[in-house]
Amino acid sequence: MKQVNVYTTTTCPYCIMLKNYLNEQGIPFNEINLNFHPEAVDRVVKATGQLGVPQTEIDGRWVIGFNPEAIMQLWRS
Repeated sequence: MKQVNVYTTTTCPYCIMLKNYLNEQGIPFNEINLNFHPEAVDRVVKATGQLGVPQTEIDGRWVIGFNPEAIMQLWRS
């Protein structure tokens, strides 16, 4: 089973869309809300160079933003 981490904030509408999409696809994920886990911000920025959310990490590979096609490609590969 692949490890999926979704980095979000409480005010991000695209984060909600992404979580709903993953649930609809039956993809289990761990949510890391950066509002409640500010220590994770540095990790995300170092890994991707981006501060925006959502960001999805699938087995160490990243998708920035709400991008269902890229997420499914990584999920299936």
